[in-house]
Amino acid sequence: MEARARRQIDLCRVAPVAGAPLRDTGDGAEPVCLEVLLTNSPTDFFAVFELPQKLRLDTSALQKQFYTLSRKLHPDRFVNRPEEEQDEALRRSSRLNDAYRTLRDPVQRTQHLLALQGIEIEEQSKAATDAARASGAEKQQAVPPELLEEVFELNMQMTEMRAARQMGEDDPQLRKDLEAAKLSFDAKMEATRAELERSWDEWDRALDAGDESAKERAKEAMLLLMNRRRYLRNLVRDVNEAIADPV
Repeated sequence: MEARARRQIDLCRVAPVAGAPLRDTGDGAEPVCLEVLLTNSPTDFFAVFELPQKLRLDTSALQKQFYTLSRKLHPDRFVNRPEEEQDEALRRSSRLNDAYRTLRDPVQRTQHLLALQGIEIEEQSKAATDAARASGAEKQQAVPPELLEEVFELNMQMTEMRAARQMGEDDPQLRKDLEAAKLSFDAKMEATRAELERSWDEWDRALDAGDESAKERAKEAMLLLMNRRRYLRNLVRDVNEAIADPV
């Protein structure tokens, strides 16, 4: 522990970000400098940019802050330092880029917030992905209950289309049905996005009010909607592949 504390002090002393205050990590620990925050795991990307954990962000202000920090954390500032510190500078710069890319995208921002809250979204489950890859099986995803009937029919139609393709045939009516299904799922994707945006507002209001029960409700809604969005996106991809003209 003492060695780790000394290392953190060293990181903050060597080329610290000029004028940058200590960052509050939000977990009750002592505030740390930006250099140390970027080496922590997991990193709170909101804290990196001194932002509250809100889902409605001023992306223009975020971009300006990113450019400012990028200049001050640039690895070129460490060219005359020992190799270990140069390597550390490269890692921190890369981590800063990760933080910016994550927060500028509202869906990735939502994933990150939920991860900070200890919630693992289905599409982020590394264990499930690794297990599927090791076995050669396709990763299983839970079908949202409200889509069960449509998904069952869709899978039958795609199986029929693939079988027809293998025989060098095409079924115009089946193609038409699949194109209609795609339009339906596209519309559901849009509706899910709208619901997700409302859940962002609910989270932000709950955060401002310090309402823990409202935050829990918002988290549950976001988890449900993010998983539904993932499933719908995969359905649209599968339909596109099924109806695509062979190369």
